[in-house]
Amino acid sequence: MFIYCLELHLALPSFTLKEKRGIIKSILGRTRNRFNTACAEVDRQDNPRVAVLGFVTISPDKTIARSCLERVEDWVYENWPDVEITGADISEI
Repeated sequence: MFIYCLELHLALPSFTLKEKRGIIKSILGRTRNRFNTACAEVDRQDNPRVAVLGFVTISPDKTIARSCLERVEDWVYENWPDVEITGADISEI
């Protein structure tokens, strides 16, 4: 069994925490439904301009788990053009 984690650092086009919450909830909810991954906002909750999101997947095959998280990163990049990905890190736990 392999557990992989993706940490995405985002720059958001929001000025209030309410705007940020709308963007983050949309990304997290749609990612859960589409890729069946566990995800949450893991850091920088008090800053409306940036967010750190964590995504986790488990698989019996290393390549499947890693490619799933790579697809998540690409999907976020393609579907939210106003959200800038400032950093991404995939690691095995």
